[in-house]
Amino acid sequence: MVRGNRTFPGDFILAGLFPQAGTAGLLFIVICAVFFTAMLANGVMVFLIHTDTQLHTPMYFLLSHLSLIDMMYISTIVPKMLVNYLQGHGTISFVGCTAQFFLYMGFVGTEFFLLGLMAYDRYVAICNPLRYPVLMSRRVCWLILASSWSGGALDSFLLTPLTMRLPFCASHRINHFFCEAPTMLRLACGNKAAYERVMYACCVTMLLLPFSVVVVSYAQILATVHRMRSAEGKRKAFATCASHMVVVTLFYGAALYTYMLPPSYHTPAQDKVFSAFYTILTPLLNPLIYSLRNRDVAGAWKRVLARRRGVCGVSKKEF
Repeated sequence: MVRGNRTFPGDFILAGLFPQAGTAGLLFIVICAVFFTAMLANGVMVFLIHTDTQLHTPMYFLLSHLSLIDMMYISTIVPKMLVNYLQGHGTISFVGCTAQFFLYMGFVGTEFFLLGLMAYDRYVAICNPLRYPVLMSRRVCWLILASSWSGGALDSFLLTPLTMRLPFCASHRINHFFCEAPTMLRLACGNKAAYERVMYACCVTMLLLPFSVVVVSYAQILATVHRMRSAEGKRKAFATCASHMVVVTLFYGAALYTYMLPPSYHTPAQDKVFSAFYTILTPLLNPLIYSLRNRDVAGAWKRVLARRRGVCGVSKKEF
């Protein structure tokens, strides 16, 4: 809460993503469009995969949960940012900041692990296609999902109390558009060495391990594709994996920059840009690049529309 120019202890002020009055209105409209498009696109993906039996495969099972995670973690950041802009101030309570930090770390951590393990799915599909039904059984899919959520939850339950117990004796103005860990660390005073070591260990586990799985999986995939004699087979394999690599590169690249590079190598303005990339743009790009351009998904959409027209046609005849 704010009264005049005084901020009560426990409240924070978010600088936001709209620093310049001249471009703030346009940027607000763009962010609104990105948010609602991301929610719609991911919602369509979840709906199609759930309703169309031809998409009841391990890859699309994991994709549906990727879309669900995207919808949840973009919703923990963007609505608050947009409301702050409309209200004309960026106040967020200590409890609100803690809740946002907890949810964000859990959801984004889950996505880090899920994207890494989805590379294993592509590796099995291309390098061991005959064993795919066994290696990617329903039990394995649920194990991948449970492992991803457990990793994200562990990261959230570990870092949230450590971060929010830091002594914020400096300014309570957060030069960011949400309560992100590196930015919160800048506000803290005193000896932060122990916290920084824990943060670094979590980042290695949450980022480098899944990214290593991706690199190893795709190294094997490229070697297998190179040995293929069929040009059509090579084209299909590259088409299947290229979209995943685009998403992974954008998502992990921006996160590695934010969390792994020392603070002296980037500025708060750069942090905002890179954070916006993997927290706002990636949930939009995932369904557009990775899913909606896929022929299977396009076919499922046509079948849903055909069934809809068929039901409407029957209803009109009965009437």
